[in-house]
Amino acid sequence: MTVARQYVTEARRIVVKVGSSSLTTAAGGLDADRVDALVDVLAKVRSGGEKEVVLVSSGAIAAGLAPLGLARRPKDLARQQAAASVGQGLLVARYTASFARYGVRVGQVLLTSDDTSRRAHYRNAYRTLDQLLAMGAVPIVNENDTVATDEIRFGDNDRLAALVAHLVRADLLVLLSDVDGLYDGDPSRPGTSRIAEVHGPEDLADVEIGSAGKAGVGTGGMVTKVEAARIAAAAGVPVVLTSASRAADALAGRDTGTYFRRTGRRSADRLLWLAHASTPQGSLTLDDGAVRAVVQGKKSLLPAGIAAVDGEFSAGDPVELRDGEGRAVARGLVNFDSKEIPLLLGRSTRDLAKELGPAYEREVVHRDDLVVLHT
Repeated sequence: MTVARQYVTEARRIVVKVGSSSLTTAAGGLDADRVDALVDVLAKVRSGGEKEVVLVSSGAIAAGLAPLGLARRPKDLARQQAAASVGQGLLVARYTASFARYGVRVGQVLLTSDDTSRRAHYRNAYRTLDQLLAMGAVPIVNENDTVATDEIRFGDNDRLAALVAHLVRADLLVLLSDVDGLYDGDPSRPGTSRIAEVHGPEDLADVEIGSAGKAGVGTGGMVTKVEAARIAAAAGVPVVLTSASRAADALAGRDTGTYFRRTGRRSADRLLWLAHASTPQGSLTLDDGAVRAVVQGKKSLLPAGIAAVDGEFSAGDPVELRDGEGRAVARGLVNFDSKEIPLLLGRSTRDLAKELGPAYEREVVHRDDLVVLHT
């Protein structure tokens, strides 16, 4: 066992993500044997009482296809949400029954990016997951597909898994799919080989990464998995990417799949969610002084530094902060509606407070709700 793989066996809190193709039949519907096989592995990992497991599971939409008489994953959002509504109950029921064979309870946790980029929601999500683990349950996490809009089109829960690993302060993220690892080219072509370990983004500079999986029930591909691994590694969480059939070997630290070394430090900062999971509802264009203050000085954004506003948004929504050339330099949660901001442009908070009242003597985006994207 390599030193890197030793981190796998030493991990105490583990987030495991499994894709739709590893849980369902090609025609849609859950494959009970596949679910049981995965649960067998996870139950064994946590059987000694020293390890905790959070399962991020796709499969809700795929599980709802057959019961609703759908031959394939629909393209329109309304039918996707309907399938998710039916399938989510079936998915959790299947996990509940499967884990019950080991006397283990499960708890369903449905998240959207809005739940975790906002400060109070982020703390609540962490507390819920942490308490479930403390009480010996296995949290089953999924995106709230029945009400999500942009989230439902995002992918195969790969990025969600990376962000959940950060949220719960996991020691390891394991991404399971129908592919046994990352290859240096198309695995179907002769001469390609599995990449056993990735030290950083530079290792992947010349790697051809496919964008589609084998099965037709999920939406993710290798691109989303590598991006998820990059996010997690940058947040201080090492990653193993492999197939569901090799989950036991991966969790035992054996040489299977691709191991991504951590490239950054662990933090409890919810701003990772703001950067990677939120969907900006509009944008604010900053003058040069405000760009320097926000990007280099790590300051809050004041109305005096805003040159223009674009889009329709409400207070609390995520917005992009752009420089004069239109480049997004930061993202933040705005304190005013888009209709209010034109009245504030270029003015000092003191003058605004005198004219409009004390509620206007505040930042448009507070530095605690702001993440820098480009320096």
